[in-house]
Amino acid sequence: MLVSEAQQAFFAARRPRKDSPHTSAAYRRDLAGITALLVAELARTEITVEELTAPVLRAAFGAFADTHAKSSVLRAWSTWNQFLTFCVSDGLLAGNPMGAVARPRTPPLTPKPLRGEETPERLLAAAADGARRARDPWPERDVLVLALGLVAGLRAAEMRALTRRSVAGRTGELRLHVHGKGSRDRSIPVQPALERLIEDYLASCRRRFAGQRFPAGEPLLRDRGGRPIGRGALEYLVKSCYRWAGLHDRVPSGANLHALRHTFATRLAEDGASASEIMALLGHASLSTSQNYIEATGREQRAAVASNRTYRALDGLAREA
Repeated sequence: MLVSEAQQAFFAARRPRKDSPHTSAAYRRDLAGITALLVAELARTEITVEELTAPVLRAAFGAFADTHAKSSVLRAWSTWNQFLTFCVSDGLLAGNPMGAVARPRTPPLTPKPLRGEETPERLLAAAADGARRARDPWPERDVLVLALGLVAGLRAAEMRALTRRSVAGRTGELRLHVHGKGSRDRSIPVQPALERLIEDYLASCRRRFAGQRFPAGEPLLRDRGGRPIGRGALEYLVKSCYRWAGLHDRVPSGANLHALRHTFATRLAEDGASASEIMALLGHASLSTSQNYIEATGREQRAAVASNRTYRALDGLAREA
């Protein structure tokens, strides 16, 4: 069977998994990118599944690694591992050759929360006071976006997927229903303070867009024109909130909106939440990912040092002195 035909069968077999369009597009890019290199390596226009040997794949991945970052190589390796596992299960290959193809080591997760104990509070206060000097200030929306990251741990895509129907339950017992990464849904308790922010934001929408009606199933967060907010606009909103609050130097390198989510997780860990609780609230696929937040907290490390029995001896010496 031709590799192109096997790839079509692979995607057909994945249809019941209900992959997101983003996931499917990433898989197609990874398969197409390596396939192009395989075609060049074998010097022909079409290749068969039987020709996907370890030496040929190693050569293609080596060429791919020369022009791509580690994260891209690792993602492509994972995609091809899944594809060739499918080929084995369908009897197209006797074995999966990806075990003989080197891959980058998975870098350990390093949480990137906002730096400074009072930074989240200062950020929220500045946004509520209208510190963000936008052409058309909208503090109710800015504060809600920041809060969805800081007290609910939402990713950018999860914020943009929220609708009014995502907020459900009786007053005082509301929950936020989130459609998360990898189609993992979760439910997050909404405390009264966040409930008030949502109400204030919806009231501001009614004032701003008096002539428009937004069905309950449409996106909750809007841009200044009343359209669903885009990914770039959401990232810019958060970045400008940091800048106008004078806190841009408190944001770790490479983090922006995601720093809000990491701050939420880190504070949960510092306040004693278990790895399983963090996993449920953040929608992690792996418990080890949640455990990283606990291991990274200074409080846990300080408690471990304080449990050293020698400190009791030092304490005694201090009292005698």
